[in-house]
Amino acid sequence: MVTTLQLFYLIFAVLVLLLALSLFYYWSLSGLRKRIIDIREGHLLPVDTPAISPPFVRGLLDEYNITNARLDSIFKVLENCQTNVGKERDKIDAIIQSLTSAILTVSNDLNINMTNQLANDFFAKDGVTLIGINLFDLIQFREVDRNILRDSFLYKKPIRNLEISLDIKSRPRWFSLNLVFLSRSKDELEAIITLLDISENHELQKTLASREKLVAMGQLASGIAHELNTPLGSILGYTQLLKKDLLEQGQSHEYVTIVEDETRRCTKIINDLLSFASQEQCDVETCEINELLINISDTFLKCRMQRYGIEINLELQPDLPMVEGGCGQLEIVLTNLIINAIQCLDGVESPFINLCSWQQGKQYVYISVEDNGPGVPEEIRRNIFDPFFTTKDVGEGSGLGLSISQALLSKRGAFIKYDAEYVDGARFIIGLPLIDEQRDKK
Repeated sequence: MVTTLQLFYLIFAVLVLLLALSLFYYWSLSGLRKRIIDIREGHLLPVDTPAISPPFVRGLLDEYNITNARLDSIFKVLENCQTNVGKERDKIDAIIQSLTSAILTVSNDLNINMTNQLANDFFAKDGVTLIGINLFDLIQFREVDRNILRDSFLYKKPIRNLEISLDIKSRPRWFSLNLVFLSRSKDELEAIITLLDISENHELQKTLASREKLVAMGQLASGIAHELNTPLGSILGYTQLLKKDLLEQGQSHEYVTIVEDETRRCTKIINDLLSFASQEQCDVETCEINELLINISDTFLKCRMQRYGIEINLELQPDLPMVEGGCGQLEIVLTNLIINAIQCLDGVESPFINLCSWQQGKQYVYISVEDNGPGVPEEIRRNIFDPFFTTKDVGEGSGLGLSISQALLSKRGAFIKYDAEYVDGARFIIGLPLIDEQRDKK
């Protein structure tokens, strides 16, 4: 029979064995516990398998190491993907920022949620972000363009190359607008809008259209001028003969004088048309700009400027190079501009006209004629170089002065434009090509 003492020793031995086994397992799994704590800190490290360990613990540690290795491989792949995504994002952002189009993305409620730097330059005010602003609050579209955009969002139709006019920093500019939606779902209105500045192209198209008008006008002028000159000459001659036979006093003499004046005016228009239509031979002469401006200012100062109380100022850059073409036609252009300025200064307090010259770059010398008159209204600026366009009363102008000036300058490779940035009156700028001295010497 088992005595009580023997039973006690047996129970004690079992407890010691269980305690030893517990300590053995705790010692075997202590490395696993440390690695689990490392995982919480973001470190995936393998666990060392003790040389002496139970099979169950050895299998558990081996499974942990295999899982750990696979997770480490997955995390490295994710880290590489994250790095590549960041690089691609930076690359796409650099591309977007370098585009020549302003880019705006709008959310479902048509609020701006992303822009590039060019869009910020066009539309952002100092210290104010564009993010969160409604598209139609940000950009003041014309009514017709606003309706097109509203229909596009309403019926989810993309827009391709819509030419719109916007006031950017108080200056009208032309843009080509494109709009595409990010989702095909009818309920998703997120879209990307690009605005490409085509102001220069628009001006070029206007210039080409104007030149086409000039060519057509020249062909018309050359066809009718010669036909009209002969009968006008006869009318003028017989009118002068009739005038000699009439008394200086009386209504008939007054009528004949009117006929004579009107005939001379018609003759002047015809001569302008002939000058406009003429195809002159290549001009090998050159012109010294400052000397020409000084001579013109002296001529007008002695005549009309003193009479009308107009101050004329010269701001001339010294030592300007010679320009191509003779001074004769250029004098006609400058005379037209100065006469127009004198007429616009009627009734202006302290009237003045500034004649300026300067060189900018290596291709052109520039001349500006500016005054402190009322300026040219914005709505007619696009028409001022059209033949026969005039704002003067009937009989006071033919409307050919600026168009002929533009034609004369175009023939010598020069140009003339109205400076819309000048707000203190009117300013016309003439660009004259320089002489290539090296090629000229050859």
